[in-house]
Amino acid sequence: MDEMEWIHRHPKAEDLRVGLISWAGTYLTFEACKNTVTATAKSLGRRQTWEILVSNEHETQAVVRLKSVQGLYLLCECDGTMCYGRPRTSHHGCFLLRFHRNSKWTLQCLISGRYLESNGKDVFCTSRVLSAYHMWTPRPALHVHVILYSPIHRCYARADPTMGRIWVDAAVPCLEECGFLLHFRDGCYHLETSTHHFLSHVDRLFSQPSSQTAFHMQVRPGGLVALCDGEGGMLYPQGTHLLLGLGCNPVRGEEWFILQHCPTWVRLRSKTRRFISVIYDDEVRAASERLTPMSLFQFECDSESPTVQLRSANGYYLAQRRHRAVTADGHPLESDTFFRMHWNCGRIILQSCRGRFLGIAPNGLLMANATLPGPNEEFGILFANRPFLVLRGRYGYVGSSSGHDLIQCNQDQPDRIHLLPCRQGIYHFQAQGGSFWSITSFGTFRPWGKFALNFCIELQGSNLLTVLAPNGFYMRADQSGTLLADSEDITKECIWEF
Repeated sequence: MDEMEWIHRHPKAEDLRVGLISWAGTYLTFEACKNTVTATAKSLGRRQTWEILVSNEHETQAVVRLKSVQGLYLLCECDGTMCYGRPRTSHHGCFLLRFHRNSKWTLQCLISGRYLESNGKDVFCTSRVLSAYHMWTPRPALHVHVILYSPIHRCYARADPTMGRIWVDAAVPCLEECGFLLHFRDGCYHLETSTHHFLSHVDRLFSQPSSQTAFHMQVRPGGLVALCDGEGGMLYPQGTHLLLGLGCNPVRGEEWFILQHCPTWVRLRSKTRRFISVIYDDEVRAASERLTPMSLFQFECDSESPTVQLRSANGYYLAQRRHRAVTADGHPLESDTFFRMHWNCGRIILQSCRGRFLGIAPNGLLMANATLPGPNEEFGILFANRPFLVLRGRYGYVGSSSGHDLIQCNQDQPDRIHLLPCRQGIYHFQAQGGSFWSITSFGTFRPWGKFALNFCIELQGSNLLTVLAPNGFYMRADQSGTLLADSEDITKECIWEF
């Protein structure tokens, strides 16, 4: 069986979203209550997030509209004032976006020819003479846990901590080495590996971020990015082994990567503690007590429906076929590849589109036989490519703050939550300093507990989850900025992007 091409051809909406930072370091913001646009916010949140809709694109410029997460557009009125709403004509709300060598953007109103600018507070469009006040720094708004795909070499970046290098040679992004954290500090980006080392200007991995690990980022609509040192050096794969390093002579656009949210890969175990694996090309069995690449599945799920697709490392999807057998030969639009998921204390139950539940037959085959689920139809599920979590909710990232005793949920920069699995679906949460998360009688959290507590994780989407805390309540984001575990039901504030 030939492998399917792994990269998704069409970018997701989240890959097209950016925050725009003015010369004063503040973000372009839509004010929902006043129908106005300002640039006063100091961090990137929902009101500072814009989707870039491209109608015409060239190498150095594009014609675009900016759409807020509320579905309304950035509009320039005749007097140069800015608001947001619905475009009244085909050119209303259109801007000529130009990409500059210093990684900045300028936005020129297509109707008036005036440039979008800010005085550090207000936003307007009155001047036709380009200046530094018209420069905007784009910051990708997708979750900071990312993968980097080279469309030229058709491979993913992969960290090699034993050699202190990053290679662009992974055909499938199923290992934790393919995931990176993208830190934004003082206008620059630091690329952190899954083992918490940082890519540097000298092609080595450093243990701490510094000026030698700071890169400027050029951003194009559609998730295309390039990293440079600001002095003419660009990051691109070099040599026969495709070492990611700085150079001055990229060819054919080698410096451009597609930046995407790190996918969720899981491993499934039967009640006999054998891993569900693909063998003999497309046969699926509970075959081995040893984990192999063919025991890993990408968890693809629409948050609007309780169905999931499981994609094998061969590029195909699990599908229920005739005689109720499940094989790894499905295509993404086939109805047979969609399974309804049910959760039971961190264990997952999968139901085929024909109503029967997946279980293990006596010969080890994965079959859709049972009309009612029992222990044989429950599967242990654990993350395969995530040794830690970075959680983002409705108000920001989960992290600690020097000004607060409790863990907050409105941070611009996240904390890593190290995952220590203790049994299927149940994890201990360890803080960055090595201590454990503790919970108070009020349902709040502190990051310096001495004893490990049990947290139950249930996946709610491709990169979405809920956390059942040790007190029996769901963890949620509170508008005050404090992380709480006090929800009996799963609400929007209980859903975490990871």
